[in-house]
Amino acid sequence: MQFLDTYALVEIAKGSKNYEKIVDYPFAICELTLAEFYSVILRDRSESEAEFWVKKYLPFVQSSDLATLLEAVKFKHKHKNQNLSFFDAFGYAHAIRNGGSFVTGDKAFEKMPQVNYIK
Repeated sequence: MQFLDTYALVEIAKGSKNYEKIVDYPFAICELTLAEFYSVILRDRSESEAEFWVKKYLPFVQSSDLATLLEAVKFKHKHKNQNLSFFDAFGYAHAIRNGGSFVTGDKAFEKMPQVNYIK
């Protein structure tokens, strides 16, 4: 299973050729990633478009638990020199804990295990 991060969702929303086929394969989105994506679309476009995307991706949302939140905190702390956002750390931890790959274009994750890095 692929777990899309906010970068991937933004690229899909922009119609990026590099990301257009990613949704042809099974994917999921953790709830915090969808919340961050909503924030980005709200900031850059409009509330109505943000609502559109949330409704579109709601069937693919997976909830998480406290253990995943704590793993994300440890991961962010371990990689504090890379200036990762908590949302990204959480998305990665969620993907790993669920046996999937983390789909991103964030350079900080390029060489990490279980990452599908697409620029």
